[in-house]
Amino acid sequence: MEGLVNWFMETLKGLSGEWVAFIISMVPILELRGGLLAASLMNVPILTAVPLCIIGNIIPVPFILWFVTPLFNLLKKTRLFRPLVEKLEAKAMGKKDKIEKGYFWGLVLFVGIPLPGTGAWTGSLIASMLDIPFKKAFPAVLLGILVATIIMSLVSYGLLGAIMGLFA
Repeated sequence: MEGLVNWFMETLKGLSGEWVAFIISMVPILELRGGLLAASLMNVPILTAVPLCIIGNIIPVPFILWFVTPLFNLLKKTRLFRPLVEKLEAKAMGKKDKIEKGYFWGLVLFVGIPLPGTGAWTGSLIASMLDIPFKKAFPAVLLGILVATIIMSLVSYGLLGAIMGLFA
């Protein structure tokens, strides 16, 4: 992930660190995790970076929850996009067992635990495909983003190391 973050930082080098972190937070795969990492590497203060990255990561969520299923259904009718859509659906549904049982907390943890293939984009995609209502899915994704924010702030800004040093 760090290589991709560095690529975005280089590509967006004319922008401020705040804008770079915000934009990266909206990008699938990187999301808030990459945004906070970029912010820390660009010396953006944590109290500035956190709200920017949260907002950047939240922006795509409603669109995914509302529009991905109708869009996928439309694209599956075309020969060109059908294989891509089916691959995306299979990948997302392969992770559904992590969410289905007690879906609210499953979705929170899926979005919040910073592991490869997890995050707000994938969590929203799975929620949409499982027909979880927006009013239930959105708060779960939002809470997951907050969990990811805490974890990634500790990691990206070295707070975990500082805290552990206090007890050494």
